[in-house]
Amino acid sequence: MPSFLPWITAPFGADFVLRALLGGALVAVICGVVGTWVIIRGMAFLGEAIGHGMLPGVAVATVIGAPAVLGAAVSAIAMSAAIGALQRRGRLTYDTSIGLLFVGMLSLGVIIVSHARSFATDATTILFGDILAIGEGDILLLAFAAVLTIVLAAAFHRTFVATAFDRRIAQALGLRPQLAQIVLTGLVTLAVVASYQAVGSLLVVGLLLGPAVAARAWTTRIPSTMLLAAALGTAAVVIGLLVSWHAGTAAGASIAGSAILLAGLSALLRDMTRRLRLASSHAEPVEALR
Repeated sequence: MPSFLPWITAPFGADFVLRALLGGALVAVICGVVGTWVIIRGMAFLGEAIGHGMLPGVAVATVIGAPAVLGAAVSAIAMSAAIGALQRRGRLTYDTSIGLLFVGMLSLGVIIVSHARSFATDATTILFGDILAIGEGDILLLAFAAVLTIVLAAAFHRTFVATAFDRRIAQALGLRPQLAQIVLTGLVTLAVVASYQAVGSLLVVGLLLGPAVAARAWTTRIPSTMLLAAALGTAAVVIGLLVSWHAGTAAGASIAGSAILLAGLSALLRDMTRRLRLASSHAEPVEALR
């Protein structure tokens, strides 16, 4: 065991890896809170669409020399607003509105990227993130985003719960489900933009959904799911950084892959636990007859 310990601790002796760990942990908290509601409300497609919908804003920001995260935020907010407008004013369903804008924004982003020369490195960062480049300023922004996410989730918790069961009941209780939907969409947008630096637009859904899915298998209360999802997301960040350091793989992809792996292992372990309990319950009557 002592000889194995340096394998774990050595990477975190580097300042840039420590910053990546701290930034990734903050992203895990944000995604743990928001991802829980994404799972409950079935909004995975929205997260995926916003993640890809950031591409035009990031591409434009990169071309003109503006901060990429600013372009991502502007593009994601614009897409969220457009989805809401299409749903309210048109005859399109929610998923149809998302699908149309998803393809449209992604196409626009690809056009901008393909038209701009010497864009290959930046395009890789856009798609897969660059968590090892997180600076102190990025950590402060992530800390603010994490606090804002927790405050909004706590303030609208009762409304979110009521709306998840029945919008009419929420309306009858005076909980304003329409506002709750806007806030929840805003939280998903915030989580996706916050995760952009860590895992990029292509892998963001892995960090948003993986830990929440893994936590959901072991918890029954929403706050407990959020806490466990945040812990598992942080574990995915640690595992991904270790794999990236020792195997020379892309850090963002390693983190997203670790989050999905944890979800799969959680489901497998949960299934095994249920089978053992079922076998034990069947064995007890047999033992009683002996």
